[in-house]
Amino acid sequence: MLNNQIKIRISNGPATAMGPGKAELLALINDYGSISAAAKQMKMSYRRAWQLVDEVNKCFDQPLVASSVGGSHGGGAKLTEFGVKVLENYHALIAKSQEASVQELAFIRAHLKSPIESIN
Repeated sequence: MLNNQIKIRISNGPATAMGPGKAELLALINDYGSISAAAKQMKMSYRRAWQLVDEVNKCFDQPLVASSVGGSHGGGAKLTEFGVKVLENYHALIAKSQEASVQELAFIRAHLKSPIESIN
């Protein structure tokens, strides 16, 4: 992944319905079958991951993540069929945006200074 690649955030009112971080979290939930495991991979608290999942689920007309409460066999989470479709479409949107803007990105990247740690 390039440091200065296009990042797309899709807003729904004041909330971000989908963005790079939420897409990564959803992909990890899909891979690991667990919000907790996905959060650990992202070095994020379980609480924060759960908040992001809740926000994503509230932004769409159908849930993207289905979770089950722990018990003797433990809980888990997985993307719904709709969640998989949203994530696929988000990744396609990023890819198409990258492809459509090759010349413009090349020009802008050619004029960037070396990466900086922080702008304050």
